[in-house]
Formats: sequence, C-alpha cells, structure tokens
Amino acid sequence: MSGGAATDRSLARLAEAILVPPFPGVIAPGWLLAALDRGLAGVTLFGPNVSDPAQLAALTSQLRNAADEPVIAIDEEGGDVTRMAHRAGSPYPGNAALGAVDDTELTTEIYRALGSDLAAAGINMNLAPSADVNSAADNPVIGTRSFGADTDLVARHAAVAVIGLQSAGVAACAKHFPGHGSTRDDSHHVIATVDGDLNQLRRRDLPPFAAAIAAGVQAVMPGHLLVPGLTGALPATWSAAALTGLLRGELGFTGAVVTDALEMRAVSDPHGVPEAAVRTVAAGADLLCLGRDQDEQMYLAVRTALAAAVTEGRLPAARLEEAGRRVSALRSWLAQGCHARALAVSRAAPGRDGARAGLTAARRALQVYGLAGPPADPLVVEFSSRRNIAVGTVPWGLGPWLDDNAQWLDTSQGESSLAGALADVLARTTSRPLVIVVRDAHRLPAVRAAIIALLAARRDTVIVEMGLPVWRPPSGAYVATYGAARPNAQAAAEILGLTTA
Repeated sequence: MSGGAATDRSLARLAEAILVPPFPGVIAPGWLLAALDRGLAGVTLFGPNVSDPAQLAALTSQLRNAADEPVIAIDEEGGDVTRMAHRAGSPYPGNAALGAVDDTELTTEIYRALGSDLAAAGINMNLAPSADVNSAADNPVIGTRSFGADTDLVARHAAVAVIGLQSAGVAACAKHFPGHGSTRDDSHHVIATVDGDLNQLRRRDLPPFAAAIAAGVQAVMPGHLLVPGLTGALPATWSAAALTGLLRGELGFTGAVVTDALEMRAVSDPHGVPEAAVRTVAAGADLLCLGRDQDEQMYLAVRTALAAAVTEGRLPAARLEEAGRRVSALRSWLAQGCHARALAVSRAAPGRDGARAGLTAARRALQVYGLAGPPADPLVVEFSSRRNIAVGTVPWGLGPWLDDNAQWLDTSQGESSLAGALADVLARTTSRPLVIVVRDAHRLPAVRAAIIALLAARRDTVIVEMGLPVWRPPSGAYVATYGAARPNAQAAAEILGLTTA
C-alpha cells in the first residue's frame, strides 16, 4: 500500500473517531456496525429508532457488541422534548415546570430517574440539560426547555440536573453555549443572534454553564449563535473565540465539545454540511452530531471532508487528534460508568419509579387562578400550536382523559376563521362550560384575540396554558402547567375533574 493511501486511511479513521451519525430504523444497519468496529465514536438516536423498551434495549446491545463502549447519545430533555417516549409523551415534566417549583432536590430526583431510564435502555449520553436562560419571552425554540428567565435559578438547577444524570452513569451535555435564551430566531432555520453585548452575556447567560462545569458535566454543546463582541460574523459553532477562548480558556472546561446538528440551516446553508463540519472542528469542537434525517452518504461525506481538509492544510492534523483524545476520554468515563448505570437500574424499584416522581413534580408546578371547582361536563377545545423542530411531533393536550369530548382548532387558519370556528362551538354548547387548551398563547395573536372575544361572551370559561404562561387573559379561570408533557396534562386533568388522582 502506498504511503499516500495509508495516510488517507489514517485520516479517515481519525475523522471517524469523532462522529456520532444517525441511522434509520429500529435495527442497526451493517454499514454502521462495520464503522463502529473500525473506530466510529458512536451514534445519535432519534424517535424513529425507538418503538418500545425491549426493542431499544436490544438495539443498544447490538451497538455495544460492535465496539468497546461507543457513545450512544440521545436528545432526551424530558418535558416537551423526548425521543424515547415520542409516541405517548415524556413521563417527566420539563425544565420550565421544575424551575417553577424551584426545588433543587426535586430536580435532582427527576434527572436521576431520567438517567436511570436511559441506563436501562442502554443509552450512555444525554444531550441535556438546557442551560439556557430564557430571557426573551417570545423565544421560538427554547421556551419551556429552560428552567426560567432568572440566571441564578437556571444555574442552580442546571448544576443539579448534571449531577442527577451523571449519578446514573449517563454523561450530561449542557447546551446551548454560550446561551440561546435571549434569541428571537430559531437556529434550525437561521443563525440566531444573542441579545446584548459580551458583558451582558457574562452576567446573564454564562453562569449556568459555569455551574454545570463546576458540577462535572462531561460535555458542552455550542449553539449556532452570533454573539456580538465575541464571534463576529461567525456562529459560536465556528468561533475559536467562543469555543477555545471563552469556553476552555475563561470557563476552564476540559471535557468534550459536542456540536448541535450540523445540517441545521444556520451552519449548513452557507457551505453545506461537510464544510460546516470542517469549520466546527477547526474552531475547537470534538464530537460531531448529524440530525435525524441524515444518512450513510452524509456521514461518509463529512468523514471525507475532514480528512481532505487536513491533507489540504486547512485543518491541522493536531486539532483532529486532540478532538479524538477528548472523545476517547469521554468513552473512558462512559466505560467507568457501567457500574453506576447498573446500580441506577437496580434501584428503580416500583415504589420509586420515575413516572410517579414525574407526576408529583407536575402537580407541584401547576398554578391555578380563579377556579372555584372542577367544571361539570365541560367541552374541551384545544388549539394547535406552532411546530418546533427541536420538539418534533409528540402528543400533547388533555385527549387521553377525554371521551371524544373535545374539539381541535387549527390556529394556522387566521384570526377571522379561528374566531368563526370558536363562535360555531359556542352556538352548539350554550349549556356546557368550556375549557380552552392553548400552548404558548403569547406567540399566537389570533388565539389571544379569539380567547378575549370568547371570554366576553362566556366568562365562566377556563383557560389552560400548556406552554409558558407569559400571556394571561384579563378575566376568567386560568391554569398554567409549564409544559405539555404527559404528567403536566394529567395534573391539569385532575384539577379539572377529568380524572381522579
């Protein structure tokens, strides 16, 4: 074999050692198992890879048999963002509900239970928690994924979330550095700009990441974010000033920097996914994620682009080697966590199961205003919400506790059509109380207008907000759940008399 061919092969393996690609289906394909055997870092799992607990455990066992403790990562935040429970909804309330309760012991318990679930499924890395301070109420992508808008609150809960997950032997990944909470754009579609200057970033957004690092977080995920005064015209993902200077230098992080999905348009639109990968590694990232719908061809294209960039002199080989060493250190930590994962699974006794803890947390988070008692035989009207790529398509609402006794209204039809549809509902239900279920009404002008008009005619209407309770109607009973996960919905159903505790 020629020296050039040997070098090409060596570079391809260096590149492979920092990739965690996705794959389709519920059984690992042959190309993936072969890549794991060659030294591929691991995989990222998504909803389409999960059908039931037994299948998921069999899949992760298959992956682990192909390599020595590969990274098996998943985006399982709890609350509105779930991959393992995408068919029924997460059994855990999300960060907004935990922040509303503000009990760090409860947050630790929930994240430990979540970690035990992941460990039982054979998953060893969770791309969570979100350490973003949701300072922009109209943020389209963070919202209930954040513990709240107060920096100190987010910092103390981010730290214990890390401790809870990692006590189960599952590596945590704090995201989206240096903070996605002040943005008003979704980085799945465009580069989002962080509000404020670098000094404000240090005061408002960085403390939760510093707290997560102090708690021993194994990984940090940068966001595709423009940061005035720091990254210039580059997203943080491509910025050495952000990843090497701020994260590693100023904050002292020594673990693995894990990318957000590289096909997100914020970084893939300018030059394509393979070049986005090259620029991300050059800036200081160590482990590269691709999103759910990418395939073997894209994984190979990224691997080729990384190797070619070294050959062309655009990416130092030493940077690729350094990334590989950090991934190797992460895998060593995961290997050492096998005992903790086994112990976490064994301690998940029926009387202390996570679902019960999740429901308890959701009940504590519930806030109720002006509701004298459960309405008798109400008609429930649920408004659709805007789609969020991070959340995906996951069931939500009070449907599981209703006997086909609900109406679904599409909010995309516009204010006049929505008001007309609601008027039709009113005309047919003059003798029954109404319960209106919304999700992030503060982001839906037509829904707000329809609710105000409805309350003028039916003051006894109950409004249930299953997103962030930023907007509250001027009158009427109001229930805030701080999330749309299954336990949030059950807690609301109980207070409305739709089910018993």
